[in-house]
Amino acid sequence: MIESVGANPNPAVAGRSSAPRAAPLADGIDDLAAAAARGDPAALDTLLAAVRPEVLRLCGRLLPNREDAEEACQDALLAVAHGIHRFEGRSSFHTWLYRLTANRARSTYRALRRRWLMETAGAPLPDRPDPRRTSVVAGTRLDLLEALDAVRPDLAEALTLRDVLDLDYREIAELLDIPVGTVKSRIHEARRQVRQRLTGAG
Repeated sequence: MIESVGANPNPAVAGRSSAPRAAPLADGIDDLAAAAARGDPAALDTLLAAVRPEVLRLCGRLLPNREDAEEACQDALLAVAHGIHRFEGRSSFHTWLYRLTANRARSTYRALRRRWLMETAGAPLPDRPDPRRTSVVAGTRLDLLEALDAVRPDLAEALTLRDVLDLDYREIAELLDIPVGTVKSRIHEARRQVRQRLTGAG
């Protein structure tokens, strides 16, 4: 549904709809997460190993360069390890993980962009991006990430969870602890603002 935020989306942004949705995490993952949240180190190690492939896949949805996605994945797994005690089970571990991973992937992008600007002394990004280089210049999701960074964080988060990571409205509502109607209004407004930035309108 990323194609819904731009009148003429680039192939990578529009390509979201053609990518198959991953299978749910293994049965018992919520019990494993609950055990890890209670301080069981063996459960935490098992949990991190179990979710790593899915975390890497999710990071790759936002960061097209494999090394950048790996960097974001490691950052997200560290965040899981350090923050698992805050997992209270109000939402499924699956949705909690998606939120954390999306935020970490976007944070990694910002760090990569700052690094790029420092190394190039503020030179503009190339007109013809090279997909072999970092995600900042790969071009596939650059416009979308730039637009997301320009809208209010709560709007950007809702849009990312829905249109990039494929969570449904109910899952997002449970995760953010807000009514479904609020989720829909945030996504609607985020799409409007992102569409304006992608098309240069407004």
